[in-house]
This record gives sequence, C-alpha cells and structure tokens, in this order.
Amino acid sequence: MPFHRYRPAEERVPLPNTDRAWPAQRLERAPLWVPVDLRDGNQALAEPMDPARKRRMFDLFVAMGFKEIEIGYPSASRADFDFVRELAAPGAVPDDVTVVVFTPAIPDLIDRTFASIEGMPKAVVHLYTATAPTWRDVVLNRSRDGVRQMIMTAARRMARLAEGRPGVRFQFSPEVFNLTEPDFVLEICAELTGLWDATPERPVILNLPATVEIATPNVYADQIEYMHRHLARRDSIILSVHPHNDRGTGVACAELAVLAGAQRVEGCLFGNGERTGNVDLVTLALNLHAQGVDPQIDFSDIDEIRRTAEHCTRLPVPARHPYGGDLVYTAFSGTHQDAIGKGFAHHGERAAELGVPAAEAPWEVPYLPIDPADVGRDYEAVIRVNSQSGKGGIAYLLQTGHGLDLPRRLQIEFSRVVQRATDDSGEEVTAEDLWDLFRAEYLDHADEGPVALIGWRTSHTGPERHDFTAELRVDGRESVHQGTGNGPLAALTDALGAAGIKVEILHQAENATGSGSGSRAAAYVECRVDGTTSWGVGLDTSILTASVRAVLSAVNRARAA
Repeated sequence: MPFHRYRPAEERVPLPNTDRAWPAQRLERAPLWVPVDLRDGNQALAEPMDPARKRRMFDLFVAMGFKEIEIGYPSASRADFDFVRELAAPGAVPDDVTVVVFTPAIPDLIDRTFASIEGMPKAVVHLYTATAPTWRDVVLNRSRDGVRQMIMTAARRMARLAEGRPGVRFQFSPEVFNLTEPDFVLEICAELTGLWDATPERPVILNLPATVEIATPNVYADQIEYMHRHLARRDSIILSVHPHNDRGTGVACAELAVLAGAQRVEGCLFGNGERTGNVDLVTLALNLHAQGVDPQIDFSDIDEIRRTAEHCTRLPVPARHPYGGDLVYTAFSGTHQDAIGKGFAHHGERAAELGVPAAEAPWEVPYLPIDPADVGRDYEAVIRVNSQSGKGGIAYLLQTGHGLDLPRRLQIEFSRVVQRATDDSGEEVTAEDLWDLFRAEYLDHADEGPVALIGWRTSHTGPERHDFTAELRVDGRESVHQGTGNGPLAALTDALGAAGIKVEILHQAENATGSGSGSRAAAYVECRVDGTTSWGVGLDTSILTASVRAVLSAVNRARAA
C-alpha cells in the first residue's frame, strides 16, 4: 500500500495545544439536533427526493420533535426553491420550529435564497465557504485575505437583506474547518459576529464542520475546545458541529465535540450523506437515551422512522444499524438467547419487587443496551428448529427446502408464528411442520379470507401508466373495480382503494424458487392495510401473478388480525 503518499493531520494543519478539559466532562443533556437530510443528505442521493418525499420527511422531523430543520439549498435548483416556498405558506411550519436554508457566498444566490424565505416569520440563513488551504488554492484560487473579503461581502449583503426582519438569523460554516488554520477561523468568526451584531437574544450560529475526517476524534475535540475558549462574543454564539464519517468515527467526533463545548449537532437520520455519510442522529440521540439522558426527540416507533427514511431516500437501513436495524434486537447464538431470556425473567421479578410496570423498571438485561420496547420493538430470538444437518434457522430451512429468500422483517414476523407453535407443543418443529405453518399463515391467505380476487387483468396503457381491473368478492359481495398506477401493483392497490380497502405497499421483494422455465417465483410484500401493517406472500410461475397473490395475502391477513 502506498501509505507514504499521505500526511498525518499534524502536518496538514496547525493543531491547537488546548490544555484539554473535555475528557473530564460528561454528557448530561442533549444538544440542539438539526437534521440536514433535506439538504446535505438529499444532494448525496443518486435520485434526489421529489416534493412528496421531501414533505413526508419534513413531517416526520416535526412529529419526532426536531425544533430546527435544514430544508434545502434553494438557489441550487427549482425543486429546492419551490419546496422552501411551499413551507413559506401560512401554517406550513409549526410556530416552535425554525427552518434553515443554505447558500454559498455568491451575491445572486444569496438574493435567491432570501427570496425563497419571503413571508416566513423566522428562518436561519446558512452561509458557507470553504476556508482550508487546499480549497483556497485549488478550488477558489484566492488568498486568505481574498477568502475573508468574499465572506464579508456576502455577510454584509445578508445583513442588508435581513433588515426589518428580526426573525431571520444567521449561520456561518467555514467548510473544511478541521483542515483550516485556527487563527484564520477565529479571525473570520470574530469579524462576522461583529458585522451581524450577535447578541444573546439574537445569537449567530457558528458551525464548524469536519467536512472530511482527517484524524482521530480527540483531535477534532481539541479543535472545538480551542474555538469554544477563544471565540469572541461567546455568549452570543451557538457553537455547532457537522461531522462526516470518512474514517468511520463521525459519531465519536460529535460526542467528543459536545464534551468540548459544542451546543448543536447537524446530521442525518441513519447517517446518509456524501461519501461515507453525515453523522448519524439516530445513533447519537439513542446513545444518550442508553446513558439515562433525555434525547429530546421521540424515537418510540423506530420502525416507522426507518420505513419513512428508506422510502424517502430509497436507501436501505442496514440490518445491523445501531438501534434501528432489523437484527439489532435478535440473537442467533443459543448462549445469548439463554442469557437474554434469563435477563427478561429477572427484569420482571425486579419490577414486581419495586412495584412498578416492567416498562419503568431500571434496565439491566444482558446483551441488550436498551429495552427494545422503548423504540417500539421486541426482542426477537431466532427459533431453533430441526433440520437434517442439525440445528438451523427458520430462514435457512425455508430457503434450502423451498427456495424462499424471506426479507429480514418477514423472517422476524414468521419467527413469532413458530414461537407460538413451539410454546404450545413444547417441542421443536420439523422442516415439514415449518412449511405447513408458513403455508397456512401466508400462502393460503391469498385465496382464503374476506377479500377474494375472482378475476383480474392488467395492461400497460402509457408511459409509467398501468391499468388494473379487479373482480372482487369482499365480505361475500361481488363487484368490479378499476385502478391506475405507475406499475401493476400500484394499479391494483388503486383498485382496492376504489373498493374501500386502503393499501400502501411499504416493501416488496421477489426471487425464483428454482432454476428452469417451470420453476415458481416467490413474491413478498409488506403492506399497510387500513392502518395495519401486514406481510403477504404469493407463489406462481408468473412473477406478476405471485405479486398479486402476495398483496391479497397481506390484505386478508391484515383484515383477519
């Protein structure tokens, strides 16, 4: 490996000698969280969010309790500008929420940014400019003084545009702060806070990004502590950080930065962002929760948060993602299962001794850092079942015996079915028993239940347009309904909606169960049916027919729940 091509951080930027105090500090309260999924996260997507997905993400942030939300880069595109204007409508943003808009230090783009927030009672205008030597020399082709003048010219323009608008506040990010000379950052920040007349009543946000991670997290903490101690008008500044994750230590950088004096953290749900991503707000906030500190954000339905993020970004959340992944409350190891089972029993006994509900008793269960119920989840042990090769998992037997490649959440859901069967019998199930349980729970519901699809046909009638005609029997009454959508399943759910059955497909997957033209296809869909989330499975030699059967399976299972 050509390691000699790279220099350590201390050779690239002057690192302050801080006589550090941050190692002795403790995280005792949450910082101000600022999700930047709608700006920084969005610009990192291969397919940026459309207006509907942006609004769904914004509404999620509001419901979770975020009080400051970066909503876009309105001068970058018509779509971003229009989304900001949508939120400028009366009542679109709650009174206790402040939006942030992002702009470079370019006059006409600053003007367009201010035009986007016209009519908003309050907003933060976020100015950024790269300040590190390589960016000054290679990207901006300006000296230190040239960059300083560019920033101050932009800041004066912002001050003029904000005259008479006391609800507009200012933020500045010296991009690539962690590679910029500390004295230069202090010089710019002092001049800015003076120009913008920062006061405790109208503070300026100074955001110091680790735009590209360059060193271990303690180095970033030293840099933040140095700024915290030396910034002019410190009582009139909200010190903010924006770590990225190039070294895989973005969460640690943010936590140590807060110990070092930062009051505000920008990041994305589940860590989406350029390259390896922005810092992960879910992990940061729930780390505090696990330490007995109120994160000030509601994560009580982590599955809905994850589903919304996956829908809006079209990026999957890894199964092992801290706190939110499908498998983080699952133990495959028998020794772990045993320890966790004993821990739950002890927890119940302790709660009874204290005379409090189990959900309020102190948490000390092996291998589970938090109670899964805190985030709307359960502990899921993979059920041990017999196979010819000895002990194996449910998913393994269904895949090897029947060619089914179950999505993770479906594996977890079906494990509950098997658990009930094993609890009733006291025995482990055979592979044949397992298939019988799966067929009865999912496949049979495609044909049995209150909703039957007597006949159907679909056609491709235009660009991204499909029509679906469904002959339905609903609770014994037959009728014909039509629907349209950008695909056959979307058209089917539209037809079901016409019949009074509201269906939203949350996730779908498929696989061939074998090789050859006569093999069957398996389709899996996770649906929200009249407010109830349910999985369905269909099998057929046609993947479309299998998918249609899977939707009917999910509908009937939801209506039978």
